[in-house]
Formats: sequence, C-alpha cells, structure tokens
Amino acid sequence: MIPMALKLEILMKLPPRSIARLRFASKHLSSIILGKDFTELYMTRSSTQPRRHLVSVHRGSHMQLFHSFSQEEHPSSNSNDNDKVSYTLDPDVRYLFTPPVRGLICGRKGIKMVIGNPSTGQFVTLPRIKTRKKEILSVFGYDPVNDVYKVLCLTVITQRGNIARGIISRDYFLEDVMAWEAVVSEEHQVITLGAKQKWRMIECKYPHRHYAGYHGICRDGVLYYLASYKQKRSLMGFDLSTEEFNVTKLPEDYKLQEFGNLVNHSGKITIASQAYTGAIDLWVQDDVNKEVWGILPTGEIIFAPLPSPNPFFFLCYDPKEKKVRQVVVDGIGDDSAAIQVFFDHVESYMVL
Repeated sequence: MIPMALKLEILMKLPPRSIARLRFASKHLSSIILGKDFTELYMTRSSTQPRRHLVSVHRGSHMQLFHSFSQEEHPSSNSNDNDKVSYTLDPDVRYLFTPPVRGLICGRKGIKMVIGNPSTGQFVTLPRIKTRKKEILSVFGYDPVNDVYKVLCLTVITQRGNIARGIISRDYFLEDVMAWEAVVSEEHQVITLGAKQKWRMIECKYPHRHYAGYHGICRDGVLYYLASYKQKRSLMGFDLSTEEFNVTKLPEDYKLQEFGNLVNHSGKITIASQAYTGAIDLWVQDDVNKEVWGILPTGEIIFAPLPSPNPFFFLCYDPKEKKVRQVVVDGIGDDSAAIQVFFDHVESYMVL
C-alpha cells in the first residue's frame, strides 16, 4: 500500500489541471484532493514558488485565453501548453477581470459575473447582480478567517439625472461617461462562493462614491478600493470576515488626489499617481492601522501598451534599480484583442 505521504508528494508534482481531473478517478483520490490538508499544503508550496504573470486575452471569436508564466522566465510560443488554458465566453460578452486572488479570478460585464480558475480552465457563472443600475464596481477577495471567497459589488445612483451618455458637450463626444460628482453609493452587495451562493445586501455607514473604471485589490482578508468620501479621494476598506467598511484618509497631495490609482505593488497598499506627463509617485501605506504614508520606490511596475501590439509585450520597471525590461508574449498579439496583464499570480487546482 502506498503511504499517504508519498501519495501527496506525487500529487504535488502534477500540474493543476491534472489534479483537478484526478478527483473523478476514485472516491479515495477525490477525498484527498478536496481535503483541507492537501489544499493547504498545495497553496503553501505554490505561494513559495516564483510568482507568475497572468495574461488575459479576449478575441472577437468569444474565446478567452489565459497565458501564465513565471515572472523570472521569458514566455514564448514554445512554452509548455500546461500554462495556456482557454474558455468559451458567452456570445457578445467581453468580461473585465479583476486581479487574481489565490489562483482564482473574477470577471464581470454589466450584471453578469463569472469566477474562474485560469490554471484549470474551469469557470462558473454567479447569480446576476441584483440591480438595475449600470455603474458597478466589483472587488474579489479571500477571507482567511472563514476560508471562503467573496465578491463585493457597489452600485450607484445619479442625482437629478446629471449624467452624460452619448451626448455632445463642449465639442467632445461623451459616451458612457458618468459625471462622478453627481453620484453616491446606493447599494452594497456581497456574495460568498459556495453551494447556496446568493447576493446579500449590507449596510455602509460611510456615504461614498467609487470611481468607475478603477480596480480594487485584496490584502490579508480586506478589500481596498478608492472612492470619494467627504469630497476627498480616500481609501475604502471592506473586511471580508466582519463585512464592515472603514475609511483611510489619503495625503493632501495634488497629484494623488487628482490622479491616484490603487495598484498591486510590493505586497503593500500602494497608490500610483501621475499627471498627464512627468514622474510616477508611489505612495505606500507603511502601517495599515495608521494613516502613515510615504513614497517608496521599490518593486516592479508593469506598463502595458494600448492598443495591443503584435507581438504583444509589456514593460517591467524597477524604480529602485532604475531598470526597465521588456517581456514579449508570442502568439497573442491581435489588433482586435482585449488584453489584461496581472502579476503575483499563484497556480491552484481548486475545483469550483
């Protein structure tokens, strides 16, 4: 009889897609793979491996391609096929994905939302968001206290119909642009991934308005996103365990207040600010429990060109070393492709 320790070691050497398939091989293997001990062992080891870039590509054929590779290696058309997975999307739906969390990724188009595992190619559709509003912010994260994944959605209401949609104003054509001064958060909803998943309305005691088109990030069981609170750009936090909101004051810096954008950088809460031209400032929160910020030029920043070139490439800039390196990803460049680049991705075999 094969010792359990050896079985675990064999499974650990398999790619995520193979592990996910093996759960159908026998009840014994399924109990091991879906067990909490193996899951924790796999995620612990996966998190100690070199982090990966994750490139999401959507083409007009409704095929979603995910290409992942180590941040320490150069991708090419000769890369292992285990690093490439594809998923056929709903017709005419182009999902916008949020940064990956513990191997999973969340995509949304309007009130439609999917959760997927880019390492296995498995995607599931979530219940539609309960709202008639169109301005939505969704943030995906993991609650380590209760060992569950959750999605937070915010929708907004316009005041006095002060909204620009496909109108001409001051010689500029405005399409799908909402006047952010005229909106406030109206609905706050949370869904927990699981067998009986459904959207739940929750209360927020901080009236605020999120910025359309911006991403949120998850850090240590808390979702963070930027919003206007008391007419100031502020950092909103949502604790996934307690499901409570909090507000952090940001520095009174003009570029930060006008152009600040929350980014995934160096494992800390970081806001990048840049005017139309000039240097990029990285404001890093030194202590999440204190409103102490500083400009810390460490870690790499990713710049992806628009529109997508062929072959596709992005730039990694290290402000500390003042070095730039170009990463070319062969085989995905396309004038019609919508491409997103994420980093610090870890592989997972998690079955949804």
